Amino acid sequence: MASSDSELAPVLDKDGVRLTIDEAVATVTLTNPAKRNAQSPALWRALAEAGQLLPGSVRVVVLRGEGKSFSAGLDRQAFTPEGFDGEPSFIDLARGEDGVLDATIAEYQEAFTWWRRSDIVSIAVVQGHAIGAGFQLALACDLRIVADDVQFAMRETGLGLVPDLTGTHPLVGLVGYARALEICATGRFVHADEAERVGLANLVVPGDQLTAAAQDLAAALISAPRDAVIETKALLQGATGRSYEEQRVAERAAQGRRLRDLAGLGD
Repeated sequence: MASSDSELAPVLDKDGVRLTIDEAVATVTLTNPAKRNAQSPALWRALAEAGQLLPGSVRVVVLRGEGKSFSAGLDRQAFTPEGFDGEPSFIDLARGEDGVLDATIAEYQEAFTWWRRSDIVSIAVVQGHAIGAGFQLALACDLRIVADDVQFAMRETGLGLVPDLTGTHPLVGLVGYARALEICATGRFVHADEAERVGLANLVVPGDQLTAAAQDLAAALISAPRDAVIETKALLQGATGRSYEEQRVAERAAQGRRLRDLAGLGD
């Protein structure tokens, strides 16, 4: 990350999302600090597009939000009868066919799925509020560096909804079922010290050190051979779905591929 995000020509810059690429490191920035980077369907489509635009040279993707908060969650306009201009309102969706409702939510989820692709490592850099959809976007990433003022909260249940933007699976994986249920059902804030203690945060730093900490972690991640990182990530991602013996088999197969590649015998 030799250049700052602001010095690079954006590959994408629309609907509250900017994508810049500096060699092996891409940065996705939420760019509406006046609204605490509140989210909308247009922003979700832009996030999904950012994932599609990544060149194969990118190994690390850093996700950040401008201003005092990472993302305060879904824009409150979503809860008005008219919703967003040009978008179906929640009421419209509820009145529609099951297939249309399901397909619409699936489209929204596409903004949150690509961060865990095996060919990249994603880092959420989180300060201030990360609420609801903001919390789920941070959870979509592989790793999280947070400022000491961070406040995570999952507020969907209190609104009569559920977290549906892919956040439940990583949350349970990180903190366990019981704590995940308690966090979601109460909607309470999780602050930096607890986030680090329970595994939500890989690292907590003062807010003015966030950028430097992200740069250091990105540099460390790209210092290892790319294919070894990809194989290791795939192994770890699949571990919870495999038995101990199945994981042993997967490890042997992955190591066989690595050894053949290092010997110049790979495909």
